[in-house]
Amino acid sequence: MERLEQLRTRLLAFSPTDRLWGWLGPLLFMTIGGILRFWRLDRPHQLVFDETYYVKQGVSLLDHGVEMRWQGVGEVVDPSFTSGTTTIFNTTEGDMVVHPPVGKWVIAFGEWIFGPTSSWGWRFSVALLGTISILMIGRIARRLFRSSLAGTLAAFLMAFEGHHFVHSRTGLLDLILMFFALAAFGALLIDRDRSREILARKVAALPPGTSMSLGPWLGVRPWKLIAALMLGLACGTKWSGLYFFAAFGLMTVFWDMGARRAVGVRHWAAGAVLKDGVYAGLAMTVIVLATYLASFVGWFRSDHGYNRHWAEEHPGEGVQWLPDSLRSLWQYHGQILDFHNGLTSPHTYQSNPWSWMIQSRPTSFFYEGPGKGVDGCTVERCSKAISSLGTVSIWWVAAAALFVLVYAWIMKRDWRAGAILAGFVGGWLPWFAIQHRTIFTFYTIAFEPWVILAVVYLLTLALAAKGASRTRQRVGYLIVGGYCLVVLANFAFFWPIYTAQVIPYELWRIRMWFPSWI
Repeated sequence: MERLEQLRTRLLAFSPTDRLWGWLGPLLFMTIGGILRFWRLDRPHQLVFDETYYVKQGVSLLDHGVEMRWQGVGEVVDPSFTSGTTTIFNTTEGDMVVHPPVGKWVIAFGEWIFGPTSSWGWRFSVALLGTISILMIGRIARRLFRSSLAGTLAAFLMAFEGHHFVHSRTGLLDLILMFFALAAFGALLIDRDRSREILARKVAALPPGTSMSLGPWLGVRPWKLIAALMLGLACGTKWSGLYFFAAFGLMTVFWDMGARRAVGVRHWAAGAVLKDGVYAGLAMTVIVLATYLASFVGWFRSDHGYNRHWAEEHPGEGVQWLPDSLRSLWQYHGQILDFHNGLTSPHTYQSNPWSWMIQSRPTSFFYEGPGKGVDGCTVERCSKAISSLGTVSIWWVAAAALFVLVYAWIMKRDWRAGAILAGFVGGWLPWFAIQHRTIFTFYTIAFEPWVILAVVYLLTLALAAKGASRTRQRVGYLIVGGYCLVVLANFAFFWPIYTAQVIPYELWRIRMWFPSWI
């Protein structure tokens, strides 16, 4: 028993005992954030930005089981759709869509509940996931930092983060991708603690003096399999979920290496790879692939899905050893890949990933300029806008935090810093390899949770450690409290351009701090 406790001390940083506050803080800010996200969710009753694709595709999935081509261009179809007409689809011609179905099924869930042309309905599911993710980040931060205060801070920051807020109120795919990636990360954190407990027990049960070359096998790890399911759903929303799969897979291998090294395994790196890594990698890959393929069940069952019968029409082409249905799907995916690689058309709001952390070119989701007497405008000229602009007091601090995280991971071997950086590697780093593409700042929502965790990492450094003087503790709390007030004021200042409020044009211009924001 004494040996087991010694091993636990080496392997586990035990969670705080204030379990009630560990839930109450994140729940409080989830509630506040949820109220803000659902407030007048149906406004504007128009298809905003890329809602023109995913909202209508969600309706098509409900009606036909697969994305069908709609008749006419968006400028003509959208007003008809939002006024209640859903008979806009060609019932015999599938649409060539470039993202898998999972995210559109999520959007379709709200449309199924509230009606296909209800703007509340087509935004409901994303708003729900955005609200739940506030609780998730709070609980994840509590486990990561072993602090209920850190968990509450993370939930507070996400509740008042601009990108997250705008995406939570818009029927797009990117927050859905973020949600599943964050859920996978949380599951892997739980697996880290559980597997270390198992390792401690297995090593403690060995006879004293037993030589450990590779260390014991830790068995089936259900939380890793849950993470794989979440990553499969992420990939089934957007292909960029694959990057999170790769980054998180490497992250867990490093965690296992550290655990085996801590208990005295001689070949700790080989042990982590051979004893657990190979099995876990294969199991997770199978689950991710199976989940991804399952998301196409509507396409498999359809006779009219895009390219559904390509293999039958091209018997000597494609990957011959695959069944016809999978050969058709493979060919379809080749066309999707060609589309993504060839997406280089200039766009007014395109941006470079180097600039994303400082929010140099936020994406305008919606803009109208009503005149006096129109839409409640009481001056000569007004603005009505939705801008996917992150809360800059969060993003700018996170940009600085990246340097601290890299230092802490490399020089101090702080696993928490490495875990946060893994989120950036999965969500941000891959975009540097495809800068030739037309890409946008709003893609940052995919790794926004790790932006929050980066800021929380800095805030925990500002707080005094146990045993510090009262003066030092007060200074730490003042810094953190003052920063939270700045974040709140920042969010409130940009509220009108997050929610399409009709404001005088001059007030809109005041909120455009830089020329690149316009």
